[in-house]
Amino acid sequence: MASPIICIVGKKKSGKTTFMEKLVPELKALGISVGTIKHDAHSFEMDHEGKDSWRHRKAGAETVVVSSPTKIAMIKTVEHEMSLSELAECLFADRHLILAEGFFRSDQPKIEVHRKEAHDEPLCTSQNEGDMGLIAMITNADTDTDKPVFGLGDAKDVAAWLARRYRGWVQDGMWSRRD
Repeated sequence: MASPIICIVGKKKSGKTTFMEKLVPELKALGISVGTIKHDAHSFEMDHEGKDSWRHRKAGAETVVVSSPTKIAMIKTVEHEMSLSELAECLFADRHLILAEGFFRSDQPKIEVHRKEAHDEPLCTSQNEGDMGLIAMITNADTDTDKPVFGLGDAKDVAAWLARRYRGWVQDGMWSRRD
């Protein structure tokens, strides 16, 4: 059974990363193994000129892996941007839950982070967008939605809500998978 993917979306400077920084430890406290994916609409470089991995790529390697006793990193040239489902299947099979920051246009469920100081209206409930798969809102504004609404500081409540909603439940403080 594939791990659920939840997109954390919102307009620029809405607090997506800050909320994810709070949510991940709360999910881990429930025994949920979490993987994260950050969408970057532009090209990015993890490699730095002169490093061995950079030299391998410069020599023509299409996939480079850097491995140590405690972590691995992979840089792979791709012909097209992989979908969230492809990324999840390829890289996150060993995780209970995948949080993707961004990927607003994907068909995956979305939790929107919205701060009234940053934007007048939320992204997912804009007149032109509809709810786009919205399952919950994280906000400090009054919002007109039939979805669950949590405050910006409610990461623990969101973690418990996600644990109940997706493939598992919290039992004795730990995540249990329904396989």
